[in-house]
Amino acid sequence: MLRFLKSLSRTVHQFPEELEEGMKGHNHKSNYDTEDCTISLTVWRKSLVFNCNGFTVIGSDGNLVYRVDNYRGCSDQIVLMDGTGNPIFTICRRRKLRLVDCNSWLVYDGEVGKSRNNSSSKPIFYVRKNMNILETDSKVLAYVYDGIYDKKRVYTIEGTYKYRMCKILEESRRVVAEIKRKQDVAGGVSFGLEVFVLSVRPGLDSGVAMAIVSLLDQMFS
Repeated sequence: MLRFLKSLSRTVHQFPEELEEGMKGHNHKSNYDTEDCTISLTVWRKSLVFNCNGFTVIGSDGNLVYRVDNYRGCSDQIVLMDGTGNPIFTICRRRKLRLVDCNSWLVYDGEVGKSRNNSSSKPIFYVRKNMNILETDSKVLAYVYDGIYDKKRVYTIEGTYKYRMCKILEESRRVVAEIKRKQDVAGGVSFGLEVFVLSVRPGLDSGVAMAIVSLLDQMFS
């Protein structure tokens, strides 16, 4: 199945063979669209581990870039790994002190234990689901904040994750990442909701973008 997904990614991106060869081995540079330096990742909503939920993320060169293996389904703690299995971020549901905390998630650098009490483990950002019942027509899904105590909002996520059509915007309203339905460029064939595209533009780390995707899946699936 991984071989199929690699083939799918190569087919849709249609990179010239000589360009792909020249980009190999240069820290994911082969995942960039050559026109505007946008990273284009194929996200498969399935773990490579048998009987396990998660994500498998393939670059446009066909290589495994990120993975999530969630053994307990909708867990309060998940780990985003690189293609070799090294932890990049640990994503944890915030402790339920208030109702709003039930819909807030903390993101830590690397892998942390379940207790998260040691002073060296401080969240680098947190994501809060939009729970404003007065915003009935709002397209806002969630907000991303810097750290946990800083009230500065750094990103807003808009759209609908259910149909895989979302945008991550800076406060200036510049789009830094998008989630889109994946289609075969030549045939216009959609691959459904389990396989989609994550496009990340300069200014946002692709690992952070994938961590946000993992959180949206926890919030809205």
